[in-house]
Amino acid sequence: MGPDNDLWHAKSGDEICKELQCGSRGLTQSEALERLSRYGPNRMKPPRKKSWIERFLSQFHNVLIYVLLAAAAVTAMLEHWIDAGVILGVVVVNAVIGVVQEGKAEKALDAIRKMLSSQAMARRDGTFVQIPAEELVPGDIVTLQSGDKVPADLRLIAVKELQVDEAVLTGESLPVAKRTEAVRADAVIAERTPIAHSGTLVTYGTATGVVVATGEATQIGRISVMLRDVQTLTTPLMKQIGQFAQWLSGGIVAVAAATFLFGVLVHGYTAVEMFMAAVGLAVAAIPEGLPAIMTIALAIGVQKMARRNAIIRRLPAVETLGSVSVICSDKTGTLTKNEMTVRSVATASADYELSGSGYNPHGFFHREGSEIDLSEHPVLPLLARASMLCNDAAVERAEERWQLRGDPTEGALVVLGMKGGLDHLLEMERWPRTDVIPFESRHGFMATLHHDHEGHGAIYVKGSPERIFEMCSSQRTGHENRPFDPGYWQGRLDRMAERGERVLAVAFREAAEEQATVRFDDLRGTLTLLGIVGMIDPPREEAVAAVKACRSAGIRVKMITGDHIKTAAAIGRAMGIGSEGGAVSGATLESLSDDALDAKIDEVDIFARTSPEQKLRIVTSSTSRNATSSRRRGMSWR
Repeated sequence: MGPDNDLWHAKSGDEICKELQCGSRGLTQSEALERLSRYGPNRMKPPRKKSWIERFLSQFHNVLIYVLLAAAAVTAMLEHWIDAGVILGVVVVNAVIGVVQEGKAEKALDAIRKMLSSQAMARRDGTFVQIPAEELVPGDIVTLQSGDKVPADLRLIAVKELQVDEAVLTGESLPVAKRTEAVRADAVIAERTPIAHSGTLVTYGTATGVVVATGEATQIGRISVMLRDVQTLTTPLMKQIGQFAQWLSGGIVAVAAATFLFGVLVHGYTAVEMFMAAVGLAVAAIPEGLPAIMTIALAIGVQKMARRNAIIRRLPAVETLGSVSVICSDKTGTLTKNEMTVRSVATASADYELSGSGYNPHGFFHREGSEIDLSEHPVLPLLARASMLCNDAAVERAEERWQLRGDPTEGALVVLGMKGGLDHLLEMERWPRTDVIPFESRHGFMATLHHDHEGHGAIYVKGSPERIFEMCSSQRTGHENRPFDPGYWQGRLDRMAERGERVLAVAFREAAEEQATVRFDDLRGTLTLLGIVGMIDPPREEAVAAVKACRSAGIRVKMITGDHIKTAAAIGRAMGIGSEGGAVSGATLESLSDDALDAKIDEVDIFARTSPEQKLRIVTSSTSRNATSSRRRGMSWR
């Protein structure tokens, strides 16, 4: 857990250490043990699980099942053993299928509680030691390095080029650069740069931070708690079956009672004779085959969904797929691939598009819808080589798919080079790296020096367009350099930004054969701009088709993501999500009342920069509103 404070990002590192009473030497072992007993272990408390017996008995909690059990009991009293056995068999088979399916779903849903790191490097008694992550407590000093999973929510106090992949928490496609400076108190989770959140992944750099929250007090822990506390709704089918069972039971009892009274009072039969006749009539009227038919039909549906990797926790829930009117979906990794892809390239003479998506290098350069011959566009092969060599990532084929090793942005540039007809390993052999200026956020670029085996040298640079533009004195056009035109490039930059693309600039300059190092002074005002590239996490082809099918079926699809609003809007346009209502940010949602939120949900299909709490609020509002609308219409939510 942790101290009750959600504003760690708005306080300085010194304030944090003072409040948590931790010094540069970290906690002593005795202090750590005392805090462990006070706050509890750094793990998510699993919800109380029902035993298989409890799950089995819960399958009988249904009005129709009660009627069937009563029918079985009465049938047995009449010594109709075969009929009684068939009815009980139907009920038991129904319960067994339900128990098995719930067990499979429970195992899948346990995954979120395994997202905490298993080990952590914490400073105890002045020395960094490796301890189980569940022993971390607020006030512990923890170190992070590339490849680590963040073990708890940390307030960073020292950072060296730290980048963290927070897609699991915020939906942001790209790793986030972390800093130590405090941010405003009302910053959304995706903008809390001095916080490293539990369960996220360090992709680059190193850092030291103070543990400020553990277990269920972390952001990922709060999500688990919210999901655990979500109200379970009755499915439309079960509502209809429950209502049908009530009507049927009442009707059977009324008919049986009328038969009993008619026989006794009108025809003079004995009470015993008419009771047995009434019971027989009641048993015959009960549709004992209905639960079996329902169970078989639902089980078939669940198995079909399982083959499509969809988890259905309870059998009746599969029927709701036919009653859906709104689908709320995350973006990153769900509607998109979570793989950065270069979509466009602008040079001094033309704009180009690239086909293909993800880290699969199969694709081509296009201009105005037609594939081009790269030999007729000499700047593109040079830009492709610069993108590939000024790079520390690699893209490799493994297990029938292409996988990234390194930063997603750099991986996209490697794929750009491969689509330009270059072989990564061969280019590195032809142009081995002599020196490098690594990327750092304070200077905003990376530069590498290369020499081929004939003595030719080149410096390749990539980075933020604003920074690269400052260092360029010329731009490449065809085979020659011309004076740099900042107005032209700003227009191209604005166009890519409007499409929600992340933009990088690529430049170069020639180097002498004897030059062995690259320095900042070698770059100031001496570079030639090759072009700018726009990249984005592209939509999944199957997701685009699914959204189209949903729209044709009258189902409205809403995208709810923590990513930037421009990026979300661009993906929405590409997928056919959204309308003239545009996109709404989480900051705007925070200021809306429940009634205003209901109205906004009617207007807008794209919600960006949202927190987990806001996502749940949107879904809850949509559910309650549609359920109310269904009751007014006297029909299920469709």
